[in-house]
Amino acid sequence: MNVLIPYYSMYGHIRAMAKAVAEGVSQVAGAVPLLRRVPETLSEAVLAKMGALDAQKAQADVPVCTVDELAKADAIIFGTPTRFGNMCGQMRQFLDATGGLWMQGALVGKVGSVFTCSATQHGGQESTILSFHVTLLHQGMVIVGLPYAYQGQMGVEEVKGGSPYGASTIAGADGSRMPSEADLAGARWQGRHVAAIAKKLVA
Repeated sequence: MNVLIPYYSMYGHIRAMAKAVAEGVSQVAGAVPLLRRVPETLSEAVLAKMGALDAQKAQADVPVCTVDELAKADAIIFGTPTRFGNMCGQMRQFLDATGGLWMQGALVGKVGSVFTCSATQHGGQESTILSFHVTLLHQGMVIVGLPYAYQGQMGVEEVKGGSPYGASTIAGADGSRMPSEADLAGARWQGRHVAAIAKKLVA
């Protein structure tokens, strides 16, 4: 059973979360996580000006996702940074190329899930995931989030991401904060949860 994890990560935060999601998927017997990057839309010159070129090169070993891979997966867990309360442009452009899959009903009945990252605690994490869900519903996917059965998202003893909609992390205004162990634990839990539900549906 293949669980595809297509993500976009400009500075490495979503990449770290994606790896944790993959670890969670691997904890379910028979589930195989497939990490993929969605295609970049910015030139190296622009990425260099944004201080993101090194982070991009650091993930060059992760294959670039193709639209056809979505149809072959048993479950898909998408990772995107927040851009003004929505998914990033790279992810939007990738999803906009799935019209053919929609026409075929190729994603109907597959489990879909989302995780994200923003610069601040109230930077639109929930709206990003919820607005992402609209696309998944149009594709006929079965949406799975991060229920409060994962109690690590509760409490105020530290800054942490996570909501019933999906795992998340906070990068800080300057991007210096990488995902905490609590954030990564939420991502692992989500990966395991999605894989477990997908396994039941596949059976």
